[in-house]
Amino acid sequence: MIRTKKDWESTKTCGRRSEIRVRIDPMRSLFNIIRVLWLYLWAIIATLILAVPIIAAGLLSRTGNLAFSLSKIWAWTMLAVSFVRAEIKNRERIQPATSYIIISNHQSLYDILALVTTLGIQYRWFIKKEILKVPLFGYGLYASRNIFIDRSNTARAIESINRGIDRLPPGVSIMVFAEGTRSPDGQIHEFKKGGFVTAVRRNIPILPVTVNGSRRILPKGSLVVRPGKVQVVVGEPIDAGAYTLESVDKLIDETRRVVITNFDPGYAGRFLT
Repeated sequence: MIRTKKDWESTKTCGRRSEIRVRIDPMRSLFNIIRVLWLYLWAIIATLILAVPIIAAGLLSRTGNLAFSLSKIWAWTMLAVSFVRAEIKNRERIQPATSYIIISNHQSLYDILALVTTLGIQYRWFIKKEILKVPLFGYGLYASRNIFIDRSNTARAIESINRGIDRLPPGVSIMVFAEGTRSPDGQIHEFKKGGFVTAVRRNIPILPVTVNGSRRILPKGSLVVRPGKVQVVVGEPIDAGAYTLESVDKLIDETRRVVITNFDPGYAGRFLT
């Protein structure tokens, strides 16, 4: 086959493009490694500095409120060093001194940082008991009066939930990621019953909350954080007292509908107006 001058020029151009890609990819990989190490370094520094004050505050306080407030400093620090900004919409829907079961979708680890720093109220988490084994961090969460659950045993889980709620001071809410884990594909998946059953049994109103944009920052399975913005949208509270254990599925459906209504999968960090 006879190759023309144009063919040779095209081959050279493709070769140069391939060479450029080869050069760029190692640089990008190195940059990503530096970003990951940067965040891990700051996470260690912030944890070492704040762990003792948080644990001490939890032990010395009967409410755990001071320990929770100190944990916000850790969250603000991690947002700042990640070059991530969190903002909230409809915060006025949250009534002061009211306890809620806060139900949120779960897209990323950055959901936690955004919720802690924007909602402006005291709340605790339903957390799997395995987190207690994490040095310093686990005990800090326990000292802050968070509620640890044994997922392997339903009876013990219910018992630990009741015991944990009884430890909470008046006006403190409970945060629940109703999907149970981070979404692998960015969609909002089915909600589990746990938090809703507690809301009905205790007659605690549901506060639906939607997090947008966090998956762009750090998707599940990735270690590389991208700078950007996370938006927290507060829905209208739902009266759990209007439901029974027999109709709890309707409460779940209504809450999930509100969360999905405020969900913007294409949110790219635009400013609120």
